[in-house]
Amino acid sequence: MSQLYQEIHEQPAVLARLLATQSAQVAQIAAAIRAFAPSFVCIAARGTSDNAARYAQYLFGTHARLAVALAAPSIHTLYQTAPQLERALVIAISQSGQSADVRQVLQDAREQGALTVSITNDPTSPLAQAAQYHVDLSAGTERSIAATKSYTAQLMVVAMLVGALVDDPHYTAELQTLPTLMQQTLEHSATAAQWIDRYRYMERYAVIGRGYNYSTAFEISLKVKELNYLAGEGYSEADFRHGPIAIIQAGFPVIVVAPDGAAFSTVKDLLVRLHEKAAECLVITNRPDDCAPYAKFLLPIPPVAEHFSPILAVVPGQFIAMYLAITRGNPVDQPRGLSKVTNTV
Repeated sequence: MSQLYQEIHEQPAVLARLLATQSAQVAQIAAAIRAFAPSFVCIAARGTSDNAARYAQYLFGTHARLAVALAAPSIHTLYQTAPQLERALVIAISQSGQSADVRQVLQDAREQGALTVSITNDPTSPLAQAAQYHVDLSAGTERSIAATKSYTAQLMVVAMLVGALVDDPHYTAELQTLPTLMQQTLEHSATAAQWIDRYRYMERYAVIGRGYNYSTAFEISLKVKELNYLAGEGYSEADFRHGPIAIIQAGFPVIVVAPDGAAFSTVKDLLVRLHEKAAECLVITNRPDDCAPYAKFLLPIPPVAEHFSPILAVVPGQFIAMYLAITRGNPVDQPRGLSKVTNTV
């Protein structure tokens, strides 16, 4: 059994541990944010953590009514210029907490008087030490190169932080159900092993989501790239219509993230178009009856509020990436050319 398989299956326990151990710290940070009253949020991240930042962009915007900018760390390091961040809540997200350029964003912001928060899986890391406040992902050591449990932990911390800010009892109650829903998602997703061999020789693919699951499209695409060395992209459903849809031909594999919610109708409409073009659609959804006529394979997730769906919807993509790598004979724990900690400057 691979480390990746084990870490994927640890995700329900990681989410439960976050709720049990980090809620008080998150509440303290939320109180500091309310006192600071930021004009906007700026998030610095790289790689998988950048996809968690995309999720935060939607969740902070819809629930806390705060505009979110994604930092460009190279401005701070290569060009040695610090944008004006004194009225910002600046959040740095990193599994390892080692990237120097992400840390530089945080340091520049703190020197200007911004409120700074780091989210890492290592409370002793340089990034954790650089921030005024830190949230520990509490995911345990992640040995596989491909981030799985640390990614969903990052999403969970973002969800907890926004929940503490808005103080909505219904939201909080939904949050408490996520470890159980994650367990159900794992059980549903294992079926991918039964049909993944069909895609052993695929050379290209696309992953499509929208809204909260724009982040999911990017993260699933990244996992498939990392483990299978394939060229493929994540797209917003809206952006995909503006040109990239031209790549679709008969048999083209497309992973479509289509949970219930405000984005469902537009994603389903694109799914119908893809079906008409004879694309092979692998659909991650909790509305299987609506999607089944247009899907080659369904990857079900449990009913869940759309704003929490990325925490679950990425998991079938993790299984696709892992099982495809096994089918293709690739090492799932140590993909070629990659290391667990990537320190960019």
